[in-house]
Amino acid sequence: MGLTAKQIRDGLDALASEDERLATELARVGYPEPRLRERGYKTLLRTIVGQQVSVAAASSMWNKLEAELGEDFTPACLLKRDFDTLRACGLSRQKQGYARSLCELVDAGAIDFDALPEDDEEAIAELTRIKGIGRWSAEIYLLFAEGRPDIWPAGDLAVQEGVRRLLELDERPTEKPLREIGGRWAPHRGAMAIFTWHYYANPAL
Repeated sequence: MGLTAKQIRDGLDALASEDERLATELARVGYPEPRLRERGYKTLLRTIVGQQVSVAAASSMWNKLEAELGEDFTPACLLKRDFDTLRACGLSRQKQGYARSLCELVDAGAIDFDALPEDDEEAIAELTRIKGIGRWSAEIYLLFAEGRPDIWPAGDLAVQEGVRRLLELDERPTEKPLREIGGRWAPHRGAMAIFTWHYYANPAL
């Protein structure tokens, strides 16, 4: 469960009280809607399925996977399927490798999504043990599925562009400088990230 509407609003209000530019833009474009995902391995499996394909293609593959495994399938269910069966669901060799890495770790109890480390960096390190899950995917999971309030996905292009527009920078900041910029918004960087996506997507800007 991600940050609630109230948590996002409270976080942005706290930041806007000390940042006149943010307060002005927040009043202009409004508060963003929550971005909520289910906690657990299926959310990361959907991330793997959706890598480098369209939303429609990802949805089609997921539907085929559920039709093959059942809506309430466990990691063990996927691990029992052979290459050709998963290929028929649309999963390439690479995606099958990533999916099996995730399911093997969960099935063996090596990753427990109900007991990830409380420290954000330790949780990110835990999640990136999964093949195909990089820092960005781990951060998005922690923000959208766990609602961790200070996650800052600085490698996200839309966050980078949103910050560029908000701060009226000459160039879009890359990940390293954006992590430094984001320090000013702690401990509400999660709410700020959600606002930057909202700001980036606003057609009036």
